[in-house]
Amino acid sequence: MNVLGLILRELRHHWVNSLLVTVGLVIAVALLVAVRMTTAAAERETRRVMRDLGFNLRIIPKSTDMDHFWSHGISDQTMPEEAVQRLAAQHGVFLSFNHLTPALEGRIEIAGRPALLTGIGDTIVDSKEGKQPMGFRIKPGQVFLGRAIADRLEAKRGGTIQLGGREFTVERILGESGTDEDVRIYGALPDVQTVLGQPGRINEIKAIDCLCLTADQDPLGQLRAVIEEVLPEARVLQLTAMADARARQRQMAERYARFAVPLVLLVGAGWLVLLTWLNVRERRPEIGLWRALGHGSGRIAGLLLGKAVLLGVLGALAGYALGTWIALAAGPDIFQVTAKGLRAEPALLAWAVLLTPAFAAVASLLPSMMAVAQEPAQTLRAD
Repeated sequence: MNVLGLILRELRHHWVNSLLVTVGLVIAVALLVAVRMTTAAAERETRRVMRDLGFNLRIIPKSTDMDHFWSHGISDQTMPEEAVQRLAAQHGVFLSFNHLTPALEGRIEIAGRPALLTGIGDTIVDSKEGKQPMGFRIKPGQVFLGRAIADRLEAKRGGTIQLGGREFTVERILGESGTDEDVRIYGALPDVQTVLGQPGRINEIKAIDCLCLTADQDPLGQLRAVIEEVLPEARVLQLTAMADARARQRQMAERYARFAVPLVLLVGAGWLVLLTWLNVRERRPEIGLWRALGHGSGRIAGLLLGKAVLLGVLGALAGYALGTWIALAAGPDIFQVTAKGLRAEPALLAWAVLLTPAFAAVASLLPSMMAVAQEPAQTLRAD
């Protein structure tokens, strides 16, 4: 009988051991697939939630009076609007920055009291990643009003307000934020440039830090080096607390993955080694008889390792299905922001079918070598 036939008879005869091995492999693969899918979902969720906290970088003209900037929150100097295009065109810039958004901000009076007017231009993102631009997208002729401004003007969505002698439609009234956003009016960049008398000028580029380094890793030094090379007329400021929280959250997710995957592999390997060793120990007389009848070490090792490989394939298929089901069933409740991005990953099935049999064979290697190393006469005499 060939080795495959012996393996099938072995599975049928020692079905309890075979079932336990298969269950161990299914659980290990299912956990790995579920961890991989949920870890990827957690990374997406973290990026989206942290992104929605807002921009954490402000690029302003280097000639800005910083005392004025810190006291007013707005640069008193401007730079050409095309500066954002120059920055975006620099090779490798999206490794450090993303969601580059030109802005022009100024203070105005409306209804006899001060307000902040902010013009937002088109956001530039890395085209290779296909990310959705963050922030507001405001059409010309429209404005978004902070809550306090809307209350002051008694404005409603769909109504109009006057700015710089022009009429604008109120497209949206923002929720109360408890910050200066409540006294801010957002408009399209060209409109605000006209109102403030600054055509083609901006005084800030808002951005997101892509380095995801904590403060002790000095991300600001690296960001400033990039800006100094591309936009020597500008300087970059980082909202450190926000950037640091974002970096720590992402690094925590990565550390979790580095911990969970080796742990599952270690437990799975230990389970397989134990079951294979118990199987070999139980079958010492049988193996000794085979050796005495002239069956070589290669045939016996092939039987034991072949069994591990076959069970590995079965465990990979069932484990992938179970792990995917767990991730898809539990994921939407956990990752509510990016739930739609959670889907089956066929690539994981390919890796599971490729690696699980190899993993099972390696885990079974030591007990198999112990089996073929036994002296037939001593084994039969002992039993």
